[in-house]
Amino acid sequence: MIHHRAETGSTNDDARALASAGAAEGSWVRADVQTGGRGRLGRIWVSPPGNLHASTFVRRRAGDPPPATLAFVTAVALEELLTAYAGAGQVRIKWPNDLMLDAGNGWAKAAGILLEADASAVVVGIGVNLAHRPPALDRPTAALADIAAAPAPATFVEELAASFARWLTRWRGEGFDPVRARWLERAHPVGTALRVQAADGMREGLFDGLAVDGALRLRTAEGVIMVQAGDVFLL
Repeated sequence: MIHHRAETGSTNDDARALASAGAAEGSWVRADVQTGGRGRLGRIWVSPPGNLHASTFVRRRAGDPPPATLAFVTAVALEELLTAYAGAGQVRIKWPNDLMLDAGNGWAKAAGILLEADASAVVVGIGVNLAHRPPALDRPTAALADIAAAPAPATFVEELAASFARWLTRWRGEGFDPVRARWLERAHPVGTALRVQAADGMREGLFDGLAVDGALRLRTAEGVIMVQAGDVFLL
């Protein structure tokens, strides 16, 4: 079920409230406008009408893969749908949770994912620039409308819910491996030059794939290091 809000503070907060109230997994919240949208690391997520602002939640179950790998489930589901609209080769996943579009001026961020977990559920927030790109951020941005006819957010979220449910079923039934394999197929290629702002400082190196737990493998002059969290910039 998809719950619609004309305006809300944060769809993640609304999805968490649904989870706490006992709503069924598979429930989504979509808002036309968010007044308090947020991204990773406390950033503001600009949320104008015409873009997608939506959240769902996944109940924790015994035997599930690690909750953090739900970011990869979301990324492959979102890439699958964006590619259907934008065309093959126009969408790329960037670690840890960005979707990039090639709008003719290089790869630029078009979507982001925010996981927020509690004891019983993981809330999954998704923002997609469908009709509009946000103004001057700390990195280039793009919108689906830059390269293709953008669907209405209400249509897009219905399709995304179906794609997410398929990949969630695989994640639960087959583990993280098939999700990881798909992510690697659709991500920036091995050997891509990256700058990573991690907790212990800035590092530069080459993308060397994913560890089995989803950590970024970064090949540096000192060898391969594992990055569990951080901001990644394509060079």
